[in-house]
Amino acid sequence: MQPKAVAKTQTNTLSTATRAALVGLMALTLVVLQTIAAQAKPESLAPLAEKISPSVVNITTSTLVEGRTGPRGIVPEGSPFEDFFKEFQDRNRGEDGDSPAPRRSSALGSGFVISEDGYVVTNNHVIEGADEITIEFFSGEELVAKVIGTDPNTDIALLKVEAPNPLPYVSFGNSDASRVGDWVIAMGNPLGQGFSVSAGIVSARNRALSGTYDDYIQTDAAINRGNSGGPLFNMDGDVIGVNTAILSPNGGSIGIGFSMAANVVTRVVDQLKEFGETRRGWLGVRIQDVTQDVADAMGLVNATGALITDVPDGPAKDAGLETGDVILSFDGVDVADTRGLVRQVGNSPVGATVRVTVLREGKSQTIAVVLGRRESANSEAEPEAEETPETSKGPEVSSLMGLTVTPLTDGMREELAAAADMQGLAVTNVEEGSEAFEKGLRAGDIITEAGQQKITSIDDLNGRVDAAREAGRKSLLLLVRRAGDPRFVALTLEEK
Repeated sequence: MQPKAVAKTQTNTLSTATRAALVGLMALTLVVLQTIAAQAKPESLAPLAEKISPSVVNITTSTLVEGRTGPRGIVPEGSPFEDFFKEFQDRNRGEDGDSPAPRRSSALGSGFVISEDGYVVTNNHVIEGADEITIEFFSGEELVAKVIGTDPNTDIALLKVEAPNPLPYVSFGNSDASRVGDWVIAMGNPLGQGFSVSAGIVSARNRALSGTYDDYIQTDAAINRGNSGGPLFNMDGDVIGVNTAILSPNGGSIGIGFSMAANVVTRVVDQLKEFGETRRGWLGVRIQDVTQDVADAMGLVNATGALITDVPDGPAKDAGLETGDVILSFDGVDVADTRGLVRQVGNSPVGATVRVTVLREGKSQTIAVVLGRRESANSEAEPEAEETPETSKGPEVSSLMGLTVTPLTDGMREELAAAADMQGLAVTNVEEGSEAFEKGLRAGDIITEAGQQKITSIDDLNGRVDAAREAGRKSLLLLVRRAGDPRFVALTLEEK
């Protein structure tokens, strides 16, 4: 019996040891988890903020504006306060007694120093129209700034202050390297409250708002009025964006802010510093995206590229580009859509000779184009007059693809404000519910091409429809002009 008792005692001893080991293991696991949790917490941003804050500035502008006239709209007529406001207003009138004395209006914004000799970047809308611009530095020192140059297209302005000592400054980083989810810091002067720091992440990239050259970084870092022109930093302390706009129903930050990407800003700043103005490349074409239905109508495999809708006088016309060409690549870079092409052309140097590859009548060809300057381009340039081709006799009105069309007459050209030499078919009616109606065609539109061939008569249109069917196309590409503005529309061919 004794051996059994010994065995039982050993069993109890092992059980206690096991429990002790488990408790120790749990304690160790807890320590490890706490260590991991501590490491997972983001480090304090204070060292970074302290490092870059001296380069961020507050901007105050002063503008002389006309005073108000009369108490009307301030108090109702007959109010007991009417005489008080009239007396107050009389005291503020000019010496001639006819108009209120001008007054000064102030505005606040932000900016940042990019060189030790005093160049400052901000938004154009912060300083636009200002008579005086004052820069307040982190130290409290104030200096008067002068405008070196502005670019309304990207809302960027370059200022300059004369400081007795070298100024602390920051450098631009590569905004293309920033990823969605990266931490960022916004600094500036929100709502006139003075220097302020907010943190967030990159919410999205390559956002476009309304400008031709837009390339915004979207962030949820708090951006409010007064932050305009301030920098958006990455965790290395490099500027990757200039805080420009917010999307908000109430005027305050709701976590949707936009900063113009640094890679756009640096090109603008370099040109403003060198020339005092921007000098963007100009190709000289009107373009639209190649949608899937347009690609199908043209027999293209992929819906990519930029479709030329018009070629006014300019570099493209001189080089031989034509309406209906699809630009596939520009200077060796594939063209995905019109936005990408516009940005690439704008970033190209004026006077450069670039190779433009286009698809014309199913065949690709490369054309050398010498770029002009966008800022000096005449956007109102009209295409050269073309000889008026003879129109074949045929039906005067035709209904096809939901459209009722008729050949242009002199009276129609005058009524539709079309050029005297314009040839084509006038749309007199668009059947509601038809594909043409859904794609925006309306009475008064003028069809000048069908299947990328000029048309001047109903017979021409019918011939292009038959040719498209014989080629196995399911849709027909039309070049439609409205008030002179051209665009291509693909309409599905009706089966016979």
